[in-house]
Amino acid sequence: MGVKFSTRNLGELRTEITHTPSGTVIETDAPTDNRGKGSRFSPTDLASASLASCMLTTMEIVMQKDGVDLHLTGARAAVEKIMSTEGPRRIERIVVALDMPPGVDPAHRPRLERIAHTCPVALSLNPNIQLDVTFNWA
Repeated sequence: MGVKFSTRNLGELRTEITHTPSGTVIETDAPTDNRGKGSRFSPTDLASASLASCMLTTMEIVMQKDGVDLHLTGARAAVEKIMSTEGPRRIERIVVALDMPPGVDPAHRPRLERIAHTCPVALSLNPNIQLDVTFNWA
């Protein structure tokens, strides 16, 4: 069974997205370089931010499922989205810098990196989007 969302156009290049199960609402705005006010996440901002969120979440899910007592609380991701300048408007590259918390056993690091690179969002993005991911181990 899938998760349902509803999206409503608010006018002025803004939308309101409602997560049906929880009622949580996110508003989007077109970016300033595409006629918007840039006062909220744009749809492509959300796609890029979702990648980092998915990476952090999936690493923790898999390690918990495998019974590894690993705490990633405090891990952070800085994300930069680069749009194409030629051809159709699309995300060309996403740069993610993951700052991992101290105390992560070096033996787990390669596996955590593999998990991040194969999270559901990473696997769902168009393969033409260049993903530049770095891990900064404390």
